[in-house]
This record gives sequence, structure tokens and C-alpha cells, in this order.
Amino acid sequence: MARKQDILKLFEKIEIDPSWAFADKTRKDTAYITHGYHRYPAKFIPQIVSRLVAKYTKEGDLVVDPFGGCGTTLVESKVMCRPSIGVDINPVAVLMTKAKTAPIKPLVLAPTFIELKYRLGSYGSQTKVETPDHERINYWFKPEQKRKLAFLSSEISKIKDRGARDFFYCGFSNILKNCSIWLQKSNKPTRDFEKKPADPFIVFSRQIKAMLRGNTDFYNLLQERGCIETFCKVYCTDARKIPAKSNSVSLIVTSPPYVTSYEYADLHQLTVLWFKYIKNLSDFRKRFIGTAYHSNKELVLNSEIAEATKKALLQKDKKTAEGVSTYFGEMNQVFEEMRRILKKGGRTAIVIGNTKLKGVEILNAEVFAGQLINLGFDVEKIIKREIPSKNLPSTRDPKTGRFAKTTDKNKILAYPTEYILIFKKI
Repeated sequence: MARKQDILKLFEKIEIDPSWAFADKTRKDTAYITHGYHRYPAKFIPQIVSRLVAKYTKEGDLVVDPFGGCGTTLVESKVMCRPSIGVDINPVAVLMTKAKTAPIKPLVLAPTFIELKYRLGSYGSQTKVETPDHERINYWFKPEQKRKLAFLSSEISKIKDRGARDFFYCGFSNILKNCSIWLQKSNKPTRDFEKKPADPFIVFSRQIKAMLRGNTDFYNLLQERGCIETFCKVYCTDARKIPAKSNSVSLIVTSPPYVTSYEYADLHQLTVLWFKYIKNLSDFRKRFIGTAYHSNKELVLNSEIAEATKKALLQKDKKTAEGVSTYFGEMNQVFEEMRRILKKGGRTAIVIGNTKLKGVEILNAEVFAGQLINLGFDVEKIIKREIPSKNLPSTRDPKTGRFAKTTDKNKILAYPTEYILIFKKI
């Protein structure tokens, strides 16, 4: 068992490596090819992935992301001719990844868009539209926006090619926030009754034009490198059930959800509601790693630091303590699955930062390091990086640890630094 003090001393020695900040990279650099298709919280930049893939794999090696998110690892693996598998429990993330990793011939996609715009031009006040009757959709959308979005979604559904259909659905998903009364600058679900929602047809057209440019760049890059046919598959499933053979993976690159991962259900609720992925948000929250909804007393924390954290939180709030305990126990199960699929000598690179809940430091990186060591992994390298360009909600409430409004006077910077834990299977 890795001792608490040994792990803490290991991390005390680690200094920030400026080369991993990629501070010189602009929004254009981090959103190149298909990476800019859709907004996504806690999205790590592609430059991290490409550097790791280049260092620890060769062409043809299998790369896996157990927490696939919006597909960054899979996109970068494909452009480097590395076959890849991604999984995510969130169907919204899977939709984004399918769209972002599927190169479509530009000469096929452009006419499809022209035809779709032509059909949208037939819309009028007398057009028959079947609008969704859902209290949460009514909560977020004004009648005219809701009606236009329903018509738009219906027209997209008529596109026969599945890849093209996913492409346009991804664009549809990304405009929902703009077309709603969700406070535009807030990740926290907050209504802004003064907001003038965007016209769905106008903002959709603008969104798709940008995506078409990204697809063209992606397709041409893959064609140039001979990677068009490189295997890439995403599954909507649990990170503890990765559809990969044992001892088959060369590299895992992933950015796991934080202990408050159930908040992803709130952040993605607009798409989830429109596409009827769930019946209600409560059920959706229960799917995510570490939620108190499915606390399992049989879970093994496999970390002295995790045990100490649970004990400290029990003095503050029992429910929070149970949630954090469940999170660490389930992440340990994910690491066991990682060990199963990795080849001997294969690496796992985990991008994670630390946070605070109820005034207690949650040392995610240190806990994960201890768990990996206890599961038989060797420390290859631990990198500490500043995150100037990471798309994270930038502020949290210091007491609860939840996302805070940008106007909250008590807000704190969420994650000024994070770690990349590189461990080797022996």
C-alpha cells in the first residue's frame, strides 16, 4: 500500500512545467479542424493529446479514452493514424464525438446543407410543427424559438446519411443555449429573463458554415496523411466496461470527471431534453461516476489519502463525504479496467486537477497516483501544468465546490493548475 506521506512528498517536489501550458496557443489553434464544433466544459486542449500520443505510441498503436467527453483524444489519434476507442456515459458527448471524428467528403456535405437551408426557407406561421411538450423545454425556451427549433430538428431527421445527420445534429445541439434564455456567460443553469434569444435558423446557418470549414480541413488533413480509414469508434457505456481486448492498448489518454461530475447532467440538459435521451434530469445524474445516488458500501478506496479525505468530510457533511468516497471507489474500478486493457509496458496518461469541497482539500491527483501504484502501475512521470486556455468553468463557490455565477462575490478560481499522471503497466 502506497503510504500517504510518500505520495504527498512525491507531489511536493513537482514544479510547474511551462512547456505543457501551451500558453502561446490561440483559440484558433485549440479549435482547429473539428475541435471547435461544440462547446464542452472541462475540455482539455488537443495539443496535450498530440504530444502524449507522439511520445508514447507509434502509428497503428491503439489509443483509448475511457472518459471520451467531446472526442479530443479520438480526433487527435485519428489525425496521427492511431486507431482509437472512446467511451462516455453521456449520450451528448457521444453525439459530439461521432460528429467530430467522422470525415465527410466536402462535396457531399455542402449540397446537403444547401438542400436543408432550402427546406428551412419554407417555414412560416402556417407551417405545421409538432413541438415538444416538456416542462423543462418550456422553462428554457420561448414559444417562437421552440417552434423553429422543432421544425429544424424535424428537417435534420430527414437526412438519410447517418454521418451527415450526426454532423447537423451536433450543430443543432450547440445553438440551443444561444436560442434559450439560459444566461449566456454562465455554465451554471441560470435563466436570464432580459436575454433576447437568437433566431434558430440564423444562428444554425452560421454554426454549420464554421463546421463545414472544420470538416474540410479535417478531411484534407486525413487524406494528406493517409489516415482517412484509421479505425475510430465511440461507445455510450460505462468507463468500467471498455469494449477493448485485454492487453491490447498502448496508451490511454483521458481527463476524468471531477467529483462533482453529476453537474454535467445540468450543463447538457438542453440537448438531452430535445433529443429525449432521458425522462428526467434526476435519472440522468444517476449515470455519472461518483454520484451519491448509487453509493456502494462495498467499494474499495485503495488510498490512504482518500480514506483521510472521507474522514475529514464526515465532520462537515455526510452526503458530501459519501459522494467523494463513491467517486474515489469507482475511479479505482476504472483504473482496474485500464490495467486489464493495457499492454505490458503500456501507459495511461490522466489529466486531473485538485479542488475543494466544504472547506476540505480534495487531492484527486494524489489519490489517483496512490491507487495506480497500489494496482501495480509504475510512476513514469508526473507533470504539473498551468491551464490558461482550458475550457473549464472558471469559478466555484468555496463552501460547496459547485459552479458559481461569474457575478458571485465569493467566487474562487477553480483550477489554476492540474497534473498529467503518466503511469506504466508492469
